Parts: sequence; structure tokens; C-alpha cells
Amino acid sequence: MLRAGRIDRWCRASAVRFDLREVVRCWVRAVRGESIKIIADNRKARHDYFVEESLEAGIALVGTEVKSLRQGKCNLRDSYAQIENGEAFLYNVHISPYEPASRFNHDPLRVRRLLLHKGEILRLHGKVREKGYTLVPLKIYFRNGKAKVELGLARGKRQYDKRDDMAERDAKRAIARALRGKDQKETW
Repeated sequence: MLRAGRIDRWCRASAVRFDLREVVRCWVRAVRGESIKIIADNRKARHDYFVEESLEAGIALVGTEVKSLRQGKCNLRDSYAQIENGEAFLYNVHISPYEPASRFNHDPLRVRRLLLHKGEILRLHGKVREKGYTLVPLKIYFRNGKAKVELGLARGKRQYDKRDDMAERDAKRAIARALRGKDQKETW
């Protein structure tokens, strides 16, 4: 039997918003005892795009890239994924060179192949061909020792959409601040 604290810890660490699917994933991770270490998070992608769907893909890396990722030296800014000739590739992901490897290092901006099932690739290719959709990496992490990337099927935001999101976020913050102030006055 699982303890509530263990499950709660998993859910708080990984769930950004309260979603039933995410809660189920948290339970499954807690039961399996999986470990997840987030390396890089692409917060700008959520600002610039409406992420409609996300999925997990493996990444084909060389040894020095894995060691550099374990040190946390990765940048997802301006990166994207494309499907070419039935394969998915990741572009503009900067993984810094691993210092101790000197001359055996990798190219920091090389194109990296994504490991997906053929059905997933075909489904994503069909959706990306629609107007306005793109594949954006949302985060890179290690799951049970293997490097994974969370891809988001995203549609670009207009400037007014970004302004609306900012106004909504500010309103929520103001409400929370007002409630917090009200609670403090009642306790005194």
C-alpha cells in the first residue's frame, strides 16, 4: 500500500496544473518508483504558443552530450522539431560541450534524431501540415537514466493573445494577494 505523502510529493514535483491525466501519471510513477530529473524547461514556448497536445520522445545522443546534459548544460530557446523522410529531428537545441572530453566533443547545435514510433510520426506529420501548427520541445529530462524530450504540438499566439494571458495572470495574482491580505487581517 502506498503512503499519501509519497504520492503527494510526486504530484507536487511534476504536475503544473491539476489535471486528471497528470494525477494518474503521478500515481503510476509513484507505484513504479520512476525517477525523473528535469534538465531544461522551455517556458518561452508556453508564452509564444498554445500547446494543444504533448508527447514524450527519446533522443539519439552521443556520449559527451549525455554527460553534458547530466551537468544541466542545455538550452531549448528557439528550438523546434521537424519531420523529414519519415523521421523526426530536433533542431537548434544547444547542448554545451563537455569540458573533460576536449577533442572528442560534439557540435553543440547538431541536428538530433528523435525516437518515436512510426504511427506517432505519421500522426504528427499530418497535424503539422495543417496551417499554423509546429512541434516545439517543452522540456528535456532523464527518466530512469534515459534522456527524453517532451514535444508539444503547438499553434502560434498572436500579440493580443499574449496580452490577454498576461492580463489574466495579473488578475489572478491580484485576487490571490487580496485574499492573502484579508486572511492575515482576520488572524490578528
